[in-house]
Amino acid sequence: METMNTTLRQLIDYWDTKGVMLRIRREVDPYFELPGVISKKDGQPFYFEKVKGYQMPMVAGFGADRGLMADSMGIEEGQQLIPKMIDSIVNPLPTTKWATGPVQENVITKNIQLDRIFPICTYNEFDSGAFIVAGVLVVKDLSGQKRYTSIRRMQFYGGNRCGILITSPELREQYRQFEQAGEPMEIAIMMGVVPAVVLSSQISTHLYHADKLNVASAMLGESLPVVQCKTVDLEVLAEAEIVLEGRMLPHVREEEGPFGELAGYYGVQSPQPVVEISAVTYRNQAICQTILPASFEEKLPMGLVREVTLLSSVRQVVPSVKDVHITMGGVARYHGVIQIEKRSEGDGKQAALAAFASDKDLKHVVVVDEDVNIFDPSDVEWAIATRVQADLDIFIVPGAKGSPLEPSHNLRGVTAKMGIDATVPLTEKENYQRKRIPGADFIRLEDYL
Repeated sequence: METMNTTLRQLIDYWDTKGVMLRIRREVDPYFELPGVISKKDGQPFYFEKVKGYQMPMVAGFGADRGLMADSMGIEEGQQLIPKMIDSIVNPLPTTKWATGPVQENVITKNIQLDRIFPICTYNEFDSGAFIVAGVLVVKDLSGQKRYTSIRRMQFYGGNRCGILITSPELREQYRQFEQAGEPMEIAIMMGVVPAVVLSSQISTHLYHADKLNVASAMLGESLPVVQCKTVDLEVLAEAEIVLEGRMLPHVREEEGPFGELAGYYGVQSPQPVVEISAVTYRNQAICQTILPASFEEKLPMGLVREVTLLSSVRQVVPSVKDVHITMGGVARYHGVIQIEKRSEGDGKQAALAAFASDKDLKHVVVVDEDVNIFDPSDVEWAIATRVQADLDIFIVPGAKGSPLEPSHNLRGVTAKMGIDATVPLTEKENYQRKRIPGADFIRLEDYL
């Protein structure tokens, strides 16, 4: 790909040319119908030309497939994403400051009614209302020197007010310190961005201390332009489609939820901080963006970032690790598959133990040999079926830390971990030789039809 797609519009044009995007020309209602359409083709980019009640179109599914995620960044293979992410974290590319940019072609600072400006979807049957779920949150640390991004869901309360759910310990502590001082915390929310920006927002601030917009620039191979916000002291992407500027109010809580969450169940209602929006800026002919909750588009960026951490952690104790995969079926956080070049007995169990130490959310880990495709669930299941004896190759760690998003964890507050060593015993390799047909890999069936 000669031209890098650094904006949503460039990517839309590119994928239109390739024919990979589904254009929905029929009018759809943001109340259940639009999310319902997305659910019928999870993993596919959608462009909704007509959203009921709005002139603004909406896109979804732009980061829902590993191959297309790589393609959006000019990377040829999905398996090359992890090395590219690691290199971008180590060698970030600073953003470029612009005096102004397309995202500020329209500015609203008075009488803000968010649901009159852009569509806000209601997703699940028992959700407590409409939610903004694809906004990339921008904040600074207390020193004002470091910039961070993440994605936080926001329940729309009406007018310019939203609730916001903060699950990050770092962000929660930062807000607590502002609150102790009796001051609001400035935030900005960017919508209408390319997958690299969403992916970089999921990188752990605690582990890497990276400026995530700089990481996104490195993944795209081009410095992303930013502009100063109009009403808060923050920088946002100059070519985002929509930006909300606002403040998290101190000592104000309102009930948020329930909401259909990542694991496929409803989260509970709880008091959460409130955001007041002070400005909405947007491009001419702006394009809104959403992410279907619990879809591949929500799971994949989380899974990829966890794969970076998992690969680094396992490599420290099993240097012969070849690849890792956090599965979508395991909600992009509970199930991992590790491929190793087994050099000594015990490598399989050691790799699984290292995985559990690297990520408290992991529940079940399978370790396989180099001949198993870790991205093919059937191949992994085949390895378990033909290479595992439960009394020898499975171990369980009871009562460990787990994910609060996982319902069975919440029964007791702890989670059991299960490791499955599906590698072949080194002394028995000749008895586990996989059958193959010479030349079959090079045969194209269409040549014979």
